[in-house]
Amino acid sequence: METRQQSAVTPIALHLEVVALALYFIRDAFGGVMRYYTSILHLEALWFTPDMVAVFCVGIFVSRCIIENRSVVALLVLVQIILSLILGYFFLGTFNALLSSFKMMIPVFVGFCFCDASVGSHKKLLWVIAATFYASLFGVLASQYWKFPWVGFKYESFGATREAGRLWWSFAEQRLSGFAADNTMAAYFILITFVLTSIRKGLLWCVVLGSISVYATRLTTSKTTMVVLALYLVCLVVVRLLPERQKFPTVRALALSSYAAILIPIALIIFLSGTGLTKSSTFFSLQDRINNSWQLPFVYLQQLMPIGVFTGCGIGCFNYPQQLFSPLASYWVPVDNFYIGTYLMFGLPFVLFMAVAFRASFLITDVYKLSTIFVMNLFTVTVLCYGPATGLLMIAYGFSEIFSKRASHVMQGARTQPAPVGSPRTMAVGGG
Repeated sequence: METRQQSAVTPIALHLEVVALALYFIRDAFGGVMRYYTSILHLEALWFTPDMVAVFCVGIFVSRCIIENRSVVALLVLVQIILSLILGYFFLGTFNALLSSFKMMIPVFVGFCFCDASVGSHKKLLWVIAATFYASLFGVLASQYWKFPWVGFKYESFGATREAGRLWWSFAEQRLSGFAADNTMAAYFILITFVLTSIRKGLLWCVVLGSISVYATRLTTSKTTMVVLALYLVCLVVVRLLPERQKFPTVRALALSSYAAILIPIALIIFLSGTGLTKSSTFFSLQDRINNSWQLPFVYLQQLMPIGVFTGCGIGCFNYPQQLFSPLASYWVPVDNFYIGTYLMFGLPFVLFMAVAFRASFLITDVYKLSTIFVMNLFTVTVLCYGPATGLLMIAYGFSEIFSKRASHVMQGARTQPAPVGSPRTMAVGGG
């Protein structure tokens, strides 16, 4: 079925989405390197190359998902994004904030364009992802012994000064960032590239490289990434040891159950808000998220735009466009959760989208998408994931099935039944 679906896509369109994804991976995984050398060589415009390619993916999304697949959800999502960009412009108050917000959302269309395709069907793309994994791993391990020249380097973007490769310290531990722009980026790329590479690797490779990856994420001090990677590794080993007929249903069950992670911040706020977790340094950041990061944005939104609690305050609000380019920067709060941050921007329509996305997840037969959903739902519990751009792109990739031709037919009333699980996808679970 996958081959028939892909044959209907024009080679140029397919090439663009794959190229855009590869460019985002390369740029963001080596963000510190890229910022440093493009600045000293006065080639800053090269940094925006993936974004320029991604702009064309908006047209591919319209052509493939709205026109060809006749997805009503795709049309509504596009309209909602446009309306939220306009709302965000009036809320944030500057044209630079609008441009930054538009740039921030572009990667979502790259991920959505994989609605009828899979990362696993593109060997050259998998080579790029695997090379990024090895390089990211080496970069973090090497940064224990060498201070890279881009650490502490400052650069300008849209007139705002930012810092690549910041040297962070967490309770006397240095936060290593390797080739990336910061430690969270470095940890994220070890996580996501390991996940995408491990699917077709043998069990021994997964255990050895997975263990080294967990150690490397420990060096970045990103506790969320370390826990998610360790959990994924355990699940991966368990799935590989299962009988063949049980592997894919288990992967799908894990992906579907990961949506429960959306409720974790709500539960923590209800039961632990104002408690004394800060007595332990290990839980200091978690306590700050419970008391501030996840609650203060709604307090400020009620002051600035009360109706925004239901409608959202537009793309870019309580995100880096507001922090860098808006007169409301003093109200900015780091919203360390993807679902809370996205709800703030889109409001109740985002809740409806997630309901449909969850339903569409039952139709997914691609192990790469299911694995991405599982990992990203857990990772985003304490990470906003709009920077680097690849974070948002991979979330969109996991959700892209909602716009597929098959999902559109099933959810819009046609009698088309979900396709059976294909043997290539089942083999991918077993590392074949």
